[in-house]
Amino acid sequence: MRGERGLIARHAGTVLVGQLAVMAFGVTDTIVAGRYSEDALAALSVGAAIFVSVYVSLMGVLQALLPVWAELHGGGRGAEVGRSVRQSLYLAVLAFGLAPALLFRLFSTLSQGLGKPQLVTWLQLASLAIKLPLSVWFTFGGAGLPAMGLVGCGWATLAVNWAMLGCAVWLLRASPFYRGYRLWQPIEKPDWAQIGQFARLGVPAGLAVLVEVTSFTLMALFIARLGTTAAAAHQIAANLLAVAYMVPLSLAIATSARVSFWLGAGDPALARRACRTGFELTVLCALLFALAMGGLRFQLAAVYSDKPAVIALAGALLLVVALYHFADALQTLCVFVLRCYRVTLAPLAIYCTLLWAVGLGGSYLLAYRGLGPWPAMQSPLAFWIMGAAALTVTALLFGALLRWTMAHRVRG
Repeated sequence: MRGERGLIARHAGTVLVGQLAVMAFGVTDTIVAGRYSEDALAALSVGAAIFVSVYVSLMGVLQALLPVWAELHGGGRGAEVGRSVRQSLYLAVLAFGLAPALLFRLFSTLSQGLGKPQLVTWLQLASLAIKLPLSVWFTFGGAGLPAMGLVGCGWATLAVNWAMLGCAVWLLRASPFYRGYRLWQPIEKPDWAQIGQFARLGVPAGLAVLVEVTSFTLMALFIARLGTTAAAAHQIAANLLAVAYMVPLSLAIATSARVSFWLGAGDPALARRACRTGFELTVLCALLFALAMGGLRFQLAAVYSDKPAVIALAGALLLVVALYHFADALQTLCVFVLRCYRVTLAPLAIYCTLLWAVGLGGSYLLAYRGLGPWPAMQSPLAFWIMGAAALTVTALLFGALLRWTMAHRVRG
């Protein structure tokens, strides 16, 4: 158990550094927009909600392929990885609308599935070093470049995403680590059986991510009608939550890689132990982050804005965000591990029922029309309260489903 805990912690730590580097893109844009103007911060809240809904949903399809490659790795079938990756490119045509960022995600998922996240992390850190000065320069102008305002953040992100994709392709060709997987062979004709396996795993996972993310991002669109102060405060809360989410996400990626590795090696008992270890680490980290967000809520809000009204409202939101984060961390780990057991349809049904119907629909009623004995709050707090309640029930159901699934696999 100590060895497994160390492997998961090191893998998750490496992934976390890279994920935080990528999240710093959004943090940079939020801080730059907040310092530029309150209207820019409110506009970023709406624009980011639309972009993230599309991007993360497509990313979920590709991220769901991690168990496939981790199982091949665990089963000692490295020679089959190359063909599997080439077949996945047929599925990755879904990514061409957001080509650089999502094709880089395919490289990231492959590396994480093979237990080699370090190369991804170094690329993400290097990209951050480019993104920070570009965002400031493009937004405020200088050195002969006119100020582009909020649009400058978008151009900076686009340039960095293309640079990351170019580096990923070069690494896949030049790094000795990838040579044994025979990636650069002529692409085979579509293997519809394998593509069907990818689709059965990836499409429900992508739809589940769509429901999960839109239940979160659509809050920004509904809150926008409450004015720029509410939208700006919500953007601060959402951005801090997204940063904190990188910890359970990294632990979920690392845990699912180990669970799939042991399943591929034919040892479901060790897979269950790996899951338990990841769960313990996730609970500990989620508690620490929830306490930090609740205790330092006004100080954190002041980093993003100097407007007293925005800081006060964002501080109030962060108390509920702390509870939201704890439930979100647990359900994230569960849904990632459930994919290792090819359980994808039940989580999708639970997401649709709880996150859309109860979380998003209930929060809209509580905010604008009233819900049962409670009058309309006319505050973004309504969305966070209902969202936290829906996620808590989701985490409990996922936990029960995961426990039953693992027990069933061990008995089998």
